[in-house]
Amino acid sequence: MHRLYPVIRVLSLVILMFGLTMLLPLAVSWTQHDGAEGAFDEAILLTISTGLGLWYATRKEQRDLTIRDGFLMVALVWTLLPIYAGLPLVLQLNVSFTDAYFEAVSGLTTTGATILSGLDTLPVSINFWRTQMVWLGGMGLIVLAVAILPLLGIGGRQMFKAETPGPMKDTKMTPRMAETAKGLWVVYSLISMCCILAYRWAGMTWLDAIMHMFATMGLGGFSSHDASFAYFASPTIEAVSIAFMLFAGMNFATHFVAISGRSLRPYRADPEAGWFLLVTLGSVIGIAIFLDFHDVYPTFGEALRYAAFNVVSIATTTGFATTDYALWPFFAPLWMLFLCSFATSAGSTGGGIKMIRAIVLYKQVYRELMRAIHPNAVHLVKVRRDVMPSNILFAVLAFGFMYMVCIVAMTLLLSLSGLEIITAFSAVVASINNTGPGLGQVGPASNYAGLSDFQTWVCTFAMLLGRLEIFTLLVVMTPAFWRK
Repeated sequence: MHRLYPVIRVLSLVILMFGLTMLLPLAVSWTQHDGAEGAFDEAILLTISTGLGLWYATRKEQRDLTIRDGFLMVALVWTLLPIYAGLPLVLQLNVSFTDAYFEAVSGLTTTGATILSGLDTLPVSINFWRTQMVWLGGMGLIVLAVAILPLLGIGGRQMFKAETPGPMKDTKMTPRMAETAKGLWVVYSLISMCCILAYRWAGMTWLDAIMHMFATMGLGGFSSHDASFAYFASPTIEAVSIAFMLFAGMNFATHFVAISGRSLRPYRADPEAGWFLLVTLGSVIGIAIFLDFHDVYPTFGEALRYAAFNVVSIATTTGFATTDYALWPFFAPLWMLFLCSFATSAGSTGGGIKMIRAIVLYKQVYRELMRAIHPNAVHLVKVRRDVMPSNILFAVLAFGFMYMVCIVAMTLLLSLSGLEIITAFSAVVASINNTGPGLGQVGPASNYAGLSDFQTWVCTFAMLLGRLEIFTLLVVMTPAFWRK
């Protein structure tokens, strides 16, 4: 147990910082007089007290974190922080621990699935906190910790490697990992400010603009309205949202390099950006034509409007909606659910297996086909001009296999618990891809409140698996991890 003290020491500081982030919704509660001040006061006190207590007990532990410690740290952060994040919901809304934990995990993992209804009547500060969780989880609290903890004498390279999405975790934008994390947060914050101003210009109130910026940039889909973006009924607001969802669906490392170099060349050099835009926008056009062919909307322009917003929202794993697209001919929502599995880029705030893995998997399959035709030829898997090393290929193949195993296993679990198969399958896919709405009982016109506690915990585990890209969480659960 003593060897875990350095991990607990770092965890205590993360919990402490997380408690401080609740001061913002507390300030909103004070200014709006919404009656939630007491809930946030208690939540902040409990969270900061826990952080200070753990830090005091382990303050003398100065050992550097190993790679194993990094994996454990990430797993602990993403499983324990939702307990504190759910406190305002338990204290103010009197929901069960299961539902509060689900809602908090959904926010921090940027999934956007909810068990709450009557969002328009909730205290403003509660909706603010829900969406703020999405923004914090979007870039990752671990990255934030990496940027700040070195100032306290704690390095964060191991944590950053465990948290960074995508198969090429060792790629750095700057020589020092802390500088990388700071650069990501600067870019993330800069684009977030632009998003707020754009929403306000399009017609939102300041509070709505800030809350929907949180959910848009984090690709989390939480809204302060039950009707989501249908509440605004504004093509201008929808267009702004589409633009920033596409921005957030791309690699923030690419944004960092492009902004710091004041050039668009990094977007052309990014192996994912072109495919991400081609697949997503191509799907928008395809589904608009499909909806027009089936006379779902009176004009093609209207079909294009609804297709553009909802397809981009699901493809980027955001989860906003302007209509109940589950009522569209079944191919359209099924294709959208498929898109959310791979469309977003590594290094974005989106979920799924990421476009880079999809590209590598496709090229590996093509190589095997060519090997079957020409057994003696040498075939290399290249992404742009870079040859993919064998270790990356094996890691991508293993990830793809485990991704399918997890979906099948959890779908069977939900089906065994009594859910009909469309709801069970779509709930798992939407949860593990951190998308939010699925089909059937968990479609865009409803939420996850109808699930039993067991079904809710299965979906919660799926969200955590997806946010930590499966292996980061599963490796901590193996017996070999705990052996000396």
